[in-house]
Amino acid sequence: MGFEDWYSLAQKQALHADVTLFELDWLILGFLNENKLNLRLRKIQPEPQQLQQLQALWQTRLSDRVPVQYLLGKTSWRDLELIVSPAVLIPRPETELIIEIVLKARQDLKLREPEIWLDLGTGSGAIALGLAQSLAKYFHQIEIHAVDLSIEALEIAQKNAKNLNLDQYIHWHQGSWFEQLADLEAKISGIISNPPYIPTAQVLELQPEITLHEPHLALDGGKDGLQSIAHLVEQAPKYLINGGFWLVEIMAGQEEQVRTLLQHQGKYQQIQFHSDHSGWIRFVSAVMVESN
Repeated sequence: MGFEDWYSLAQKQALHADVTLFELDWLILGFLNENKLNLRLRKIQPEPQQLQQLQALWQTRLSDRVPVQYLLGKTSWRDLELIVSPAVLIPRPETELIIEIVLKARQDLKLREPEIWLDLGTGSGAIALGLAQSLAKYFHQIEIHAVDLSIEALEIAQKNAKNLNLDQYIHWHQGSWFEQLADLEAKISGIISNPPYIPTAQVLELQPEITLHEPHLALDGGKDGLQSIAHLVEQAPKYLINGGFWLVEIMAGQEEQVRTLLQHQGKYQQIQFHSDHSGWIRFVSAVMVESN
């Protein structure tokens, strides 16, 4: 079977398996290092061995529901190409907005130099790398620290930083949340996190691509989904400077509960909700004010 015949068959298989045609094209282009125009014009002619490998990957996508990103070992996020594996959560397009929120907030925050930013639960390193690309290369008085409990995740994040020539801007820490950061108490300008926020009972109800393959450590937020977020709310003021910025990603519908946590803690002001491109409230931010 040649590529054209296989591609037509694969398109039918995708529709039958409720897999988007976009994913099929993504797998082809990523595996063969080709471009969309050549695929559209049917100018792609892989070698027989390449076609066999591509067919095998596609069958794995269909039968085992493995995400295309894991099959390729990479994904795009903002304009960064990142290594990914089942050791890290696949960074989502909506999370890209975190960087835009930070850039906008910095225009209003009165931060003293050097600015120190912290990415908690860094995973693939996407947020830390996005910050490095957007801030550290242009403002020399900025430090970025990234933390993850998983050694395997940190190894991937560090590889991504090296591949993108951004490793010199980031300090890496292995541990749970703040436990390795005693030296940064009352020094951090901004804390950012995409923590686990899905209630435990719902993790096993997600799409099989997520439930079977993505790390539950990065998904499971405890019984109510707020276990990690509550910890970040409570502990962050010890590390933030007065006027420091706090920003987390949440699950749609959690915003009022997170607002309540922030208000009860007593050291946060300017609590704001931020929507994603679909209009769902996806992020909550606040400013730490010691005088509260």
